[in-house]
Amino acid sequence: MNKIVKRVQFLYFDAGGGHRAAANALKTVIEQQQRPWEVTLTNLQELLRPLDIFRKVTGIDLQDIYNLMLAKGWTLGSAQLLPLMHGVIRLYHSATLPLLKRHWIDTQPDLVVSLVPNFNRALFESLDNLCPFVTILTDFADYPPHFWMERQPQFLVCGTPKAVEQARKMDYSEDRIFRTSGMILRPNFYDSMNLDREAQKTRLGLDPSRPTGLVLFGGQGSKVMLEIARRLDDVQLIMICGKNATLADKLRASGGSAPRFIEGFSSEIPYYMQLADFFIGKPGPGSISEAVAMKLPVIVERNLWTLPQERYNADWVREQKVGVVLPNFRGIAAAVAELLRSLDQYRARVAQIENRAVFEIPDILERILAA
Repeated sequence: MNKIVKRVQFLYFDAGGGHRAAANALKTVIEQQQRPWEVTLTNLQELLRPLDIFRKVTGIDLQDIYNLMLAKGWTLGSAQLLPLMHGVIRLYHSATLPLLKRHWIDTQPDLVVSLVPNFNRALFESLDNLCPFVTILTDFADYPPHFWMERQPQFLVCGTPKAVEQARKMDYSEDRIFRTSGMILRPNFYDSMNLDREAQKTRLGLDPSRPTGLVLFGGQGSKVMLEIARRLDDVQLIMICGKNATLADKLRASGGSAPRFIEGFSSEIPYYMQLADFFIGKPGPGSISEAVAMKLPVIVERNLWTLPQERYNADWVREQKVGVVLPNFRGIAAAVAELLRSLDQYRARVAQIENRAVFEIPDILERILAA
């Protein structure tokens, strides 16, 4: 007898890239597990394109605004801009619902899973009890109000005790809160490569005997990497610049007294992390989780330029004692020296953290579907 196929729909957008990556990772694992589900990935930006919500106000799509802010470092005051953005979303709320309802009627999902913030009220209301609605936080915690969590009878998947506590304070019942052991990572972060690190470092033009830092600021890169390279002139670095080809060219031209390997966009982050001894980057949930999964202590900064939804991520690094949190990267040289002095202790704490969220969530979704 054939099993009944369930239609499961993941909602993502391309603001920052982590939402799509999480959706793809879950889809990959679900397909590997051969669950009787038809999994589709839907870009929320495309669903709402007929409205052009943010394009009407700014001339640019929301996800493009976000990515431009990251690439240029224009993040000061982002916390103050959030209420304005939520005001625009509320203004177009009644016009958003018919678009979403038409999509649900056309696709008839058995389960809708949101991996996006800010729009979860509209997504839930538009479903009108057609099927269960789940929000998976791809941040370590919510940034209330109206970022990830809304007061509505839906399900939440939380990757930290902090997020669970926030859900309880929003009056979510225990049967609607699911805790995982961390953030969603691509399955290849769990694959053992058994690399000859010395040989691979030599292949990249690096000195196998020197400690190596991996510098990564997401898919768009960041101009702060130029300052880091200058202040760490005598530290061996692997620097991943994402889609920012201009930044990569500047870093290659900058030289340095220690060996460096400069790369543009790469899907081989686990490979480069296996060659590194520590990580330097922004406190993004994906970057921190990837580094910790690869047993790398981290160095991040937390200040007024840090995106508001990422500030708790830096707090989490402090709480777990798995790295160094700086007020700004002007202190990066001292931070690297401190970390290297106590590298064994940092590594031991990082090694205690085990994140299996991408393998845990399909079971959670199964339970929700069964209920």
